[in-house]
Amino acid sequence: QVQLVESGGGLVQPGGSLRLSCAASGFAFKNYAMNWYRQAPGKERELVAAIGRVGISTNYADSVAGRFTISRDNSKNTVYLQMNSLKPEDTAVYYCKATIMRADYWGQGTQVTVSS
Repeated sequence: QVQLVESGGGLVQPGGSLRLSCAASGFAFKNYAMNWYRQAPGKERELVAAIGRVGISTNYADSVAGRFTISRDNSKNTVYLQMNSLKPEDTAVYYCKATIMRADYWGQGTQVTVSS
């Protein structure tokens, strides 16, 4: 079955960096685009970044463009989110998502807290 497992979250000071990972299994990872979403308390889940199948095509939310970088390693079935210059408003649970045969699959999420 499809499994997505996020890791790498934690507590970081404003201006700091974190790298999130999402390990995928149960499907042909290299054949699917991948996405990172986040959900802050009291807010709707929002798309943060997306990456195409071979990692060339990427898209970012305006709020993170220039600070976050999405990448993937198809040999490891893993997608990453490098987050730099973190701000308190980046505090959220971060999820990776795959859409396979029009069905959405989500990981369990990893908490990112940006606070001094």
